[in-house]
Amino acid sequence: MIPFSDLARAAFCPRQCYYARRVGERSIPPEARTRIDLAFRYPELVDAPDATLRRLPIRRSPAAYRRILDRLRERPVYDRLVDPVRERAYVSGRDCHGLIQKVIEPPTAPVPEGDTAADGSEGESNGGESPRAPVIVSPGEPPEEGVWEPQSVRAVAAAKALAWELQRPVRRAYLEYPTVGVVRELTMTTRRKAAYRRALRAVRSIDGPPARVDDNRCTGCAYRERCGSKRRSLRSLLT
Repeated sequence: MIPFSDLARAAFCPRQCYYARRVGERSIPPEARTRIDLAFRYPELVDAPDATLRRLPIRRSPAAYRRILDRLRERPVYDRLVDPVRERAYVSGRDCHGLIQKVIEPPTAPVPEGDTAADGSEGESNGGESPRAPVIVSPGEPPEEGVWEPQSVRAVAAAKALAWELQRPVRRAYLEYPTVGVVRELTMTTRRKAAYRRALRAVRSIDGPPARVDDNRCTGCAYRERCGSKRRSLRSLLT
């Protein structure tokens, strides 16, 4: 059974996944945990004074952050996010397992034509959709559009595990970025599921160090010295 975190790492870089598995490092750093915890505090933060918000690891000015949460509060998904069906739920599916920060009842909406459920079934509407959807909370920031591929892979893995647990199709997942107040909805498209399958095959095939890469992914990697990448962080260049 493969952890969600291994799949996300493999989607980013299989070699990074190899080293992370060797050292057994899967814990969330305290600073990342603090940022994730913001996702459970929206009702108090939406009207919080500047002094309170400045003490928190948000990545927008206090005034901008309150405006962003005001707009989020107008979306149908907001009430589900602040009152989830389950919090910090461990789920285990056929191929993978891990922690889902929130399990919510998704707002009623049709599934776009051509999308499939996490269990692979087709559907033109959400009539057969599970009344649950996973929410993955990220401590970072999203790209300008969509989500980062490793996070998409993690979301698909969570949806598949939840679908296995519920024995119902799961056609949607959410990525939540509480430091900037952004929530992105994902449907289980063919492209996203193909990326998940590639990551799954990559993890299963690891029995030694995968091929080394040498690009921008290496700069912030905690294993770059062990890996032997020629890329160095800015900090190492200044010391």
